[in-house]
Amino acid sequence: MNDPNAFPPLARRNLLAACASTLFLAGCGDSFSLIQPSSSPLALYRLQPEFHALDDAPRVDWQLVIARPYAMQSLDTERIALVRGQTMDYYANAQWTDSVPRLIQSLLVEAFEQSGKIAAVGRETDGAHADYTLASELRDFTAHYDSDNGAPGVVVAMRAKLVTARGEVVASLGATHTAQAAQNSVASTVEAFDQALGAVLEQIVGWALRAKP
Repeated sequence: MNDPNAFPPLARRNLLAACASTLFLAGCGDSFSLIQPSSSPLALYRLQPEFHALDDAPRVDWQLVIARPYAMQSLDTERIALVRGQTMDYYANAQWTDSVPRLIQSLLVEAFEQSGKIAAVGRETDGAHADYTLASELRDFTAHYDSDNGAPGVVVAMRAKLVTARGEVVASLGATHTAQAAQNSVASTVEAFDQALGAVLEQIVGWALRAKP
């Protein structure tokens, strides 16, 4: 599987060229059918990662707001992204229910709430006063194909920072997880996204609670 940091942000012009190239290849065989445009209706996929109990994490009495994760243009989208070699594209006729950064922001709030270990947590846009802000960057959120016919491996990579109300960074973390899709289908790939994202969010929540700012 390719290193998730090996794919730098693509300029819009280069990204469109890469997509056009991949779509041309789509007509060459069944292995590319998942990204071929078709007359099928658009399928919406939810992100539903599982959150496991963090029994060993401390209970904290501070309040936290979750900022919308920063993401490069190619990931700041509702499309489900895939990478093959140096080419980035999106699955045809399928997308997430919202843009990836907004979904992750909501899921981070949910993960902290489900931990039961924090006094209060909410989105940055809620306007609530908080002691700290969790700022993050989405580095990778793609399905990586090592071959034309094989099932992809999903990579989720994030960089998180815990920031005080004065803008001081008190802790930072890099979290990356990979999950292998059971087969080369969008539904199976979405399940792998859930697995990888769930592990990353669980790591971020546990780290933030233990940061002792």
